[in-house]
Amino acid sequence: MTTLVLSQREVRALLPMRDCIDLVADALAALARGEGSNPLRRGMRLADGRSLLGMMPGYLGTDAEPGPLGLKVVTVFPGNHGTPYDSHQGVVVLFDAGNGVPRAILDASEITSIRTAAASGVATRLLAREDAGDLAILGSGVEARTHLEAMRCVRKIGRVRVYSPNRERREEFARRASDRAGIAVEAAESARAAVEGADIVCTTTSSSVPVLLGEWIAPGAHVNAVGACLKGARELDTRAVVRSRLFVDRRESALAESGDFLIPREEGAIGDDHIVGEIGEVLIGACRGRRSPEEITLFDSLGIAVEDLAVAQFLDRRAREQSVGTHVDLGGRRDEGP
Repeated sequence: MTTLVLSQREVRALLPMRDCIDLVADALAALARGEGSNPLRRGMRLADGRSLLGMMPGYLGTDAEPGPLGLKVVTVFPGNHGTPYDSHQGVVVLFDAGNGVPRAILDASEITSIRTAAASGVATRLLAREDAGDLAILGSGVEARTHLEAMRCVRKIGRVRVYSPNRERREEFARRASDRAGIAVEAAESARAAVEGADIVCTTTSSSVPVLLGEWIAPGAHVNAVGACLKGARELDTRAVVRSRLFVDRRESALAESGDFLIPREEGAIGDDHIVGEIGEVLIGACRGRRSPEEITLFDSLGIAVEDLAVAQFLDRRAREQSVGTHVDLGGRRDEGP
């Protein structure tokens, strides 16, 4: 079998958000049942002190039913903001779980942007109030775009406000999103103006200091925090975390990497038990989600490898069915050695 290579454009065409939300939900539920392995990612910081190279291995499946095996290799270059390149670059490599041969090499930028929003979609579907329809987005980049799409897949959104510090960027995002989504998107003058009164809030920024304050969050709101993925960075202040029932994609990852959780814990404001559970545990009924219309729920998303691998398996199958992508002859063979 040849190895399939898919570009960013091909990934985007083959991966509808609604399908991705279901794929991510199935992956998180399987991991919560113990049907897979998701070790902590490893990273190497580069000389500039900001950029890094990260490696995320994982596996889904059981001995009886093997699933996707592989890893994502990704670079994070914050300096790419404002350039033609996304801050996250890389590839997802999918291997055959039976013989280890590489099945597919897929653009990681597009997979990451879609599956990150899809994970927020899963959390919002589980935790937001059924009548939630007032959406605030902090950030105006790729994740802001995909999160708007994901939120509209799981709730009937009637109002959208967006804020980022650059007026030109937030107004341009509002114009483009309004045209693309067919819904009026307002460019707010401040983060507070965007958030106050919203019942769904998505933080999709590259900030390492809080952009969302707890005093702004309305009772009954659901928050998806996706931008901060290092222990020294956070998008929410301590009060926002303390006020919320906190759910994560993977408890081990949050305890090791989540600045949104770790910094309030270091301050003594919360303990490890402030993590109510994993989204996968809510999906399989091992953990209770929203308990009342008034409580604030928070999904702190770090992104884990099994999400990427579930999506990669789907893309590999769909691309081969539709004859999309480029095929190369990879995989070591004993009869072709020196």
